[in-house]
Amino acid sequence: MSGHSKWASIKHQKGIADARRGAAFTKIATLIALAAKKGADPEMNFSLRLAIQKAKAANMPAAGIERAIKRGAGTDGGVAMEEIRYEAYGPASVAIIIECATDNRNRTASDVRLAVTKHGGRMAELGAVAYQFTNRGVIEIVTGDHEEAELAAIEAGAEDFVTEGDTLTVYTAPTDLDAVRKALVASGYEVARAELSFEPNTSVTVSDQHAAETLLRLMDAVEDLDDVTGTYTNFEIDDAIADKL
Repeated sequence: MSGHSKWASIKHQKGIADARRGAAFTKIATLIALAAKKGADPEMNFSLRLAIQKAKAANMPAAGIERAIKRGAGTDGGVAMEEIRYEAYGPASVAIIIECATDNRNRTASDVRLAVTKHGGRMAELGAVAYQFTNRGVIEIVTGDHEEAELAAIEAGAEDFVTEGDTLTVYTAPTDLDAVRKALVASGYEVARAELSFEPNTSVTVSDQHAAETLLRLMDAVEDLDDVTGTYTNFEIDDAIADKL
């Protein structure tokens, strides 16, 4: 929405600082390992293809990608990982979904709970928050010709799209994400981001600066946890406030 900043765009604008790139690689390697549990061939494993694409976009070394695949496939004797999802409420009653990968459920649950409650949030029962989101494929392309790009997205099978500045965000059914991405690439578009996401059905506008600052600290604290692989929330912050943060 024009005039507002969502967590996804705020997170993207903040980027990954060079000092944190190693931590980012660790998270991506975990995503690759989890996906590789379903098969080590990316041509036959959609989740693995997505994870590898994310790794390449972050300039992760090929050797690191290969190690992560072997780890997930169980060929290196590594510790088994499992996926866990937590739900929480943040300041201003915003809804938060936190995805993790861990080899120790107790440690991860404790770390997530501390990060959330320390910054004005509270944990929620599984399902209490998730109904406010829809699982969708999200593709971002940068283009100067929105009309042509929108037509290409429709022809590729997109469910919906939103234009903001030079960025066209395309939404797909989860199972259509890879096909739509390939079609857009074949049409000559460079895909900046392609991933499965939990998109909010409605948004909560945070108009209080203190609440916004606390909320961003909460999201940063959660994202900094080694076991966290993804965060999704439904808040928006007015640009007038976001510029002061």
